[in-house]
Amino acid sequence: MFVIIGVVGVLAAVLGSFAAGGGHLDVLWQPLEFVIIGGSGIFAFVIANPKRVILAAGGGFIAIIKGPKYSKADYMELLTMQYQVFRMAKTKGMLSLEQHVDNPHDSAIFAAFPTFHGDHHATEFFCDYLRLMTLGTDNPNEIETVIDIELETHHHEADHVAHAINTMSESFPGLGIVAAVLGIIHTMGSISEPPEVLGGLIGAALVGTFLGILLCYGFVGPMATALKAQQEEEHLYFVCLKAGILAHLQGYAPAVTVEMARKVLMSHIRPTFAEVEEACGELPPV
Repeated sequence: MFVIIGVVGVLAAVLGSFAAGGGHLDVLWQPLEFVIIGGSGIFAFVIANPKRVILAAGGGFIAIIKGPKYSKADYMELLTMQYQVFRMAKTKGMLSLEQHVDNPHDSAIFAAFPTFHGDHHATEFFCDYLRLMTLGTDNPNEIETVIDIELETHHHEADHVAHAINTMSESFPGLGIVAAVLGIIHTMGSISEPPEVLGGLIGAALVGTFLGILLCYGFVGPMATALKAQQEEEHLYFVCLKAGILAHLQGYAPAVTVEMARKVLMSHIRPTFAEVEEACGELPPV
C-alpha cells in the first residue's frame, strides 16, 4: 500500500511541478527513450546475474508491494510453537519429537501453527536442529556456530536480489546519457531543419537523461532499499528460532526459552511478555 502511495507521490511531485511551471507533459512522452533505457537496463540485468537471481527479482518486486512477510501475529505464533515443542521435549524427552521432526508436514503439533507449518524453509531449519538434538547433540556452542554459518549463508543468498536490483538502478543514469547522446546524434543529422524542429529533437533527447535519473533515484533504487530492509526483518524469524534452540540446549524451562526468543525481535513486531504468557497458557496439553 505505502509503495503504491510512494510511486504515485513521486510521479505527482515531478510531473505536477513540471506542468505547474508551464511545461507540456506531452513532450515527455518519448516511447523510444523508454525502450532504450528500460530495455537495455533489463537486458544488462540479465547479463549480470544468474538465472536464480533473475527469477527471484520478479518475486522481490511483488514482495515489496505486498509488504513484510511476517506480522506481529506470526511472531506470536512462532513463539507459542516453540513453547509447545520445547514443553513436549521437557516432559516427554527429545525422542518424543522424532516423528514430528522426520515428517513435519504431517505433524499434528506443527499443523496447529499454520504460518510456520506453511513456511518450508523455516520448518526445515527448525527441524534440522531438533533432529540433531534427538541424535544426542547437546553442546549449545557447537550448535550456535553451525546456525550462524547457515544464517549468514541464507542472508547472503537473499541479499543477492536486492544488490542486483540496486546495481540495475545505478545503471539507469548512464543509460539515460546513452539515450540522450543518440538523440543528439539524430538531431545533428537534422541540423538543416528549422529551430522549432531542432528544439523538439533536443527536448526528446534530454528526456532520456531525465528518465534515467528518475528511474534510478525515484523508483528502482528505493525499491532495492525497501527489499533489503524487508529481508533484514524476515531474517529475524530465523534468529528467533535460533534463540529458542540455544536456550533450550542450555537447559532453560520452556517459558524462559520463549522469553529469550522474544527478546531478539524488533519492538514493532514483538509481543509483550504478558501476551506471550497468556497465549502459551491457552495451548492444549502435550
